[in-house]
Amino acid sequence: MPTPASPSASASSSHRRASSDLMVRIGSADSEIKLRALRELKNQIIGNRTKKLFFLKLGAVPAVSCALAEAQAQAQADLLVQSAAALGSFACGFDAGVRAVLDSGAFANLVALLSFPDNKSFKTVFCALVSVPSDKNAVVVDAGARSLRMIYQSKRAPKYDFLQEKNMEFLLSLLNSENETVTGLGASIIIHSCETVVEQKALCHAGVLKKLTSLLEGSPSQKDASLESLATIIKKNPEAASKFVSESRRALSSVIDLSKDRNPRTRLLACMCLIVIRNTSPCHLQDIGIKTKLVYLLLELLDDPGQVGEEASFAFSSLLAQKEDLQKLAFEANAIDKLHNHLQKHLLQPRRYQGILLALAELCSKLESCRSRFLFLEVLKLVTDALTHEVADVRTAACICLRSVSRSIKNLSAGRFMKEMIVIPLVQLLHDPSTSVQVAALGAVSNIVVDFTTAKSTFLQCGGLKLLVQLSKSMDPILRLNALWGLRNLMFLADNTCKEGIFLELTAPSLSSLICDPEPFVQEQALALVRNLVDGCLESIEYVFAEDGIILDAIGRQLQSTSKAEIGIQGMYVLSNIASGNEFHKEAVMHQLLLQVNNGTQAFILKFLQSNDSQLRTAAIWTIINLTFPSSPGASSRVVKLRNAGIVSQIKTMVNDPCVDVKLRVRTALGQFMTIGDGST
Repeated sequence: MPTPASPSASASSSHRRASSDLMVRIGSADSEIKLRALRELKNQIIGNRTKKLFFLKLGAVPAVSCALAEAQAQAQADLLVQSAAALGSFACGFDAGVRAVLDSGAFANLVALLSFPDNKSFKTVFCALVSVPSDKNAVVVDAGARSLRMIYQSKRAPKYDFLQEKNMEFLLSLLNSENETVTGLGASIIIHSCETVVEQKALCHAGVLKKLTSLLEGSPSQKDASLESLATIIKKNPEAASKFVSESRRALSSVIDLSKDRNPRTRLLACMCLIVIRNTSPCHLQDIGIKTKLVYLLLELLDDPGQVGEEASFAFSSLLAQKEDLQKLAFEANAIDKLHNHLQKHLLQPRRYQGILLALAELCSKLESCRSRFLFLEVLKLVTDALTHEVADVRTAACICLRSVSRSIKNLSAGRFMKEMIVIPLVQLLHDPSTSVQVAALGAVSNIVVDFTTAKSTFLQCGGLKLLVQLSKSMDPILRLNALWGLRNLMFLADNTCKEGIFLELTAPSLSSLICDPEPFVQEQALALVRNLVDGCLESIEYVFAEDGIILDAIGRQLQSTSKAEIGIQGMYVLSNIASGNEFHKEAVMHQLLLQVNNGTQAFILKFLQSNDSQLRTAAIWTIINLTFPSSPGASSRVVKLRNAGIVSQIKTMVNDPCVDVKLRVRTALGQFMTIGDGST
């Protein structure tokens, strides 16, 4: 006897049949059947990601795209509206849908709808359409613009080339439209595609700033679109910022007024625009009242339960970034407490979670008062919990926050951060599949291992050292850089047992290879690591002579060839530390300094003494001082060699150096020459 189908299986089968039937009807030759099918499809997928994916797999997007093309050929307005709306629904907040729409070739046809029925009024001509009643024209144009706006909300949307004259004319025609959806599309295109200063300048030159400014007086949607577009054009472009502020006295006032708008999104976008203007051109918006207002507005907007609340925290971070005065205002507004309260809420959306952590990171980046309040409220526990969050962006933000808080020398000295609850999850993040998480974790580790009082055994015991060494050999230069930074700080003020452990794990060949890394910033950190390695007792200096001195030779080669002051500074301080050792150490440094002289070229030490960088001149003089300390047995012969190489005469010319530190070291060196009695008179 046959077994009856279960109700769920029967329902599923029925759903598939209905969906297949719907797909058949979309391809019907009967316009009324096709119209009803398109409307039904649109209604099913609106706001339903699961349904979008289901119909995507059935091939609905190519079918709708085909329907759109056929409707254009016959100027069937109702079908154009429904097919465009269905495509827009697929694209709305769904990258797979955007990709499918673009792959189907519908993009050009959607653009053509913007000039319906007479697309020849635009420079970009897609197809010829016959005339239809004017009341339907606007509906078709609106449907096309809405669909395109959905596409331009995705990063997968095609980038628009503003630098072509016909494209700029087309964009201006969108912005000059009386249709709000069309002007909104123009703004969306700017927001998505304007990335370079050249593009910003082209938009300014074409009068786009002036047009967007006029839209600030328009409808709510036009105000929002204009604010966001203005911020895009002005960002990191002082010329555009000044043009916007100076061209119209009313422009800046309008943005300030919109920060008091009833609509929370408008208030947020106005705040973001003001932040961009201030960050780009600091001479504007210096009034303490506006700064305070922005702080309180954004803290208030954080309470919004939707997207505005999520984005407000990112705007708040941007407002505070690198600005101690604004961080102080935020602290006085109890920002730490308010952010802490938000962080305590359960089931935070990842985007909101990330934004709050980044806002706390900026707040604690400079002020000890903020860090103290952070620790007093025990926010550290909540941030540590975020290190194991399932979303990579949240883990990254937690690491960045931890890095800011751990800048506190007072709390580092007290061992507040070298605890298993912090160190173990951080070390685990060094394995993270996300490079951004690894880099952020390395940043936090670099601070935490600068541990002034307690043993660094916690970090070493959980495998932190091995992972840092592994990452210092990564193919990614950013990972190499940050891993070396961590090793450098781990080496800082370490005892000889710790130094030996680090050196044995890293090895002399690897260290010499990092000193000669293709990336200059990696070279600098590798030299800074060696500087900390050889800082201290004579035993520490011996490390650079391991394996026939390959580390010292690598340092010499880099100093001979480098043109970057930062590399020279670190390298010369390494040589200065080595020169503070015994006679063997001093002679090894002399060999490196005079190697080029012996080969008939100018010594790098002379080039460094003549540098425009005062820190490099100081480092070079320190090396000479340590080589010529009067009590050293070989000091006199070294002074003779330095004189013959022209180094002593160069130092004499620096007695009135504009840098006080250099001037003092020069006098010390000359005093030593005089005491030794050779090469100084």
